[in-house]
Formats: sequence, structure tokens, C-alpha cells
Amino acid sequence: MGFISDSLNRIQPSATISISNKAMALKAEGRDIIGLSAGEPDFDTPDNIKEAAIAAIRKGQTKYTNVDGIPELKNAIVAKFKRENGLDYKVSQVSVGTGGKQILFNALLATVNPGDEVIIPAPYWVSYPDIVMLAGGKPVFVETTVGHGFKLQPEQLERAITPKTKWLILNSPSNPTGAAYTRAELRDLADVLLKHAQVWVLSDDIYEHVTYDDFVFSTIAEIEPRLYERTLTMNGVSKAYCMTGWRLGYAGGPSRLIDAMTAIESHSSTHTSSITQAASVEALNGPQEFIRLHNAVFKQRRDLVVSMLNQAKGLRCARPEGAFYVYPSCTGTIGKTTLQGKRIGSDEEFVTYLLENEGVAAVQGSAFGLSPFFRISYATSTELLEEACRRIQRACAALR
Repeated sequence: MGFISDSLNRIQPSATISISNKAMALKAEGRDIIGLSAGEPDFDTPDNIKEAAIAAIRKGQTKYTNVDGIPELKNAIVAKFKRENGLDYKVSQVSVGTGGKQILFNALLATVNPGDEVIIPAPYWVSYPDIVMLAGGKPVFVETTVGHGFKLQPEQLERAITPKTKWLILNSPSNPTGAAYTRAELRDLADVLLKHAQVWVLSDDIYEHVTYDDFVFSTIAEIEPRLYERTLTMNGVSKAYCMTGWRLGYAGGPSRLIDAMTAIESHSSTHTSSITQAASVEALNGPQEFIRLHNAVFKQRRDLVVSMLNQAKGLRCARPEGAFYVYPSCTGTIGKTTLQGKRIGSDEEFVTYLLENEGVAAVQGSAFGLSPFFRISYATSTELLEEACRRIQRACAALR
């Protein structure tokens, strides 16, 4: 019997973190590396949020808090859900975790039994399937297509549901594609879910505020109130509020689920940092105008990257509705040969080629469950994006 738990044999280290670490190691060796692998805004946390954290420290708000969040924060979350999503939650229906990832862990560990199935549209955020497997469940992948905007179709959902299905994970806008579901598209998925009372919905709305071109965000429990009692609506402050390192996610859902999630958290992290919670109250209740300004910059960067990648030989890049990623196809590079005589046989080999030959760090599509694609984060400076895209164009042009 081995020392390490068998459950670890079911998972892989995060590919996005692995690529970022490799890029940092090359940079430490003196290589000129442009990192486009991390999903992290380059904007700093707004000053009013920083000041709220400093004020909390000075007031001595450095003690243990309630497991599921301080009352001020839970009230701010309740108000946010009502104001922005038309969702009515009581304070007892809100859970706060150390990042959105802990919310996912708590929810799935609290509900998934061995053999339970969780439907995950592909491409997907890299951690979804591994968290499902750690909980003892079985990920059921449903591949989406470029033609359908990388969005799950109702007929695909219907085919994927079985008596063992426990959850559908729905991420909009999406990591890694930036695809966002319209109200009509969510309505069609809701109609399928209403026929299958055993299926719960985990709506990952972490990129809710990062949308473009007059796209109107909606969440599925808002679209279909009959799904309210079996939907966990998840969000956080990492992306829109530029607080990735602060680590705070939150969710609203049925009390019995929230209670179970709180029980798990009480034996793991105990609670999210008291200082982060104080800062997050200000994030949710304070000025929001900076989000619109940031999105205007992200939109310019998106348009730049989409245009330049579509000029690269062998690449095709769709224009996403939200988040800060593009997910271009590299089909046209597969089978080509580098100047060093190495054949590109997969998207993983293509991104390795980009990193080693041109110093551009991206993430292979296989990490997200759909190949041959790769993900680029454009949450970095316009100058670096322009240079990175020039390098990618040069790398593609050099293939024979």
C-alpha cells in the first residue's frame, strides 16, 4: 500500500500553473519571456479597496470570523445578487470561501457520491474535472464547437444526462474561450434541465462583469426561477475587482447546500482572511466605474489579439463575448515542421514551440479538453500583446 492517497492518481497538476511556472523559470534564466498563460488582470487593486483593508487592520479586525463570512460581507453579497442578478437570497443562503476554487470544492465534496456524474462542457476551466474526481465523481465531457460559439447546445445536454447525473457546471463568460450565453441560450438549456429534477446547476459567474459589445449578462437562476432551488450561483472578486491574490469567492444557493458547504469549510480553511473580507465589502459596495474603464481596455486588447492572430499562418481565432481570453485553433500548424526539423504533432507541441523558440507562454487546448487549440490571456499590457502576437506570427510563418 502506497503512502500517497489513491485519489491523487485521478488528478493532474494545473496545466495553467505549470506553464506559468515554466515561463517564470525561463525568465529567471535570463530568457525574454512574455507570459500569456495566467488569467490575472494586470490592473492593480483599486485604492479604495486597499484602504478598506488597511483600515480593517488598524481597527484590529484580525481575529477569527464566522466560517461562512462576516455579516457585513454577506449582506453586501445579498445586495449584489438582488441588484445585479434579480436573485433573492437570505444571509443564511450565502457562502464565502477562499477563492472561487474553494466554493467549488466545498459544493462538490458536499454533494457528490462515488459514481455520480457531473456534466462539464468542453473546453473547460482546468480544475473542474479534477475537483469532481477528488470528490469521487465522474466528469462527463461534452465537446462544444467553434460553429456554436463554444457553447453547450440543448440537444447535447439532453443526450448527456443520465440517472446518475448530479450536476451541470456552466461557466459564462467562459474560461478558456470567453464565450458567453445569451438569455435565449440559457432559456433553452433551462428547458432541458426542468425535465430532469435530479440535476443541479453550478453557475460559475466569475467573469460576469468582463463583457463586451453591449453583451447583457444573465445567470440561469435569474432566467428560470424554477431552477432556483437546485442552482448554486458562484462568483468572486478576483477578476472584475483585480483581487486575484486576495482569495475570495462566494455563492448563493439553497440553505441545505450552503450549510453542508459551511460544515466542510469549518474543517479546512476555517474561513477566508478577515482582511480580505473587509476589502471585499468595499469592492461590492463601493464605486464600480473602474470596471467599465478596465473593460474598454480589455476590449481594445481583445480586438488587437484577434486581428493579429488571424493574420498568423495556420491560426484561426474567434472573437469572444467576455472574459480576457482567446482560444484560437492551431489546426493549420499541425503536421508542419520547425526550422530545427521538429514536427508539430499537437497543440501541446505547438505551445512548447512558441515558448522555446519565441519566448511566448500560452496554454495548450488539451489542458482544457478540446484540441487543437490554445489559450492566450490578453490581461496584460497592449505593448506586450503586440510583441507577443508578432512573435507568434513569426513562429507560424517559419513552419514548413
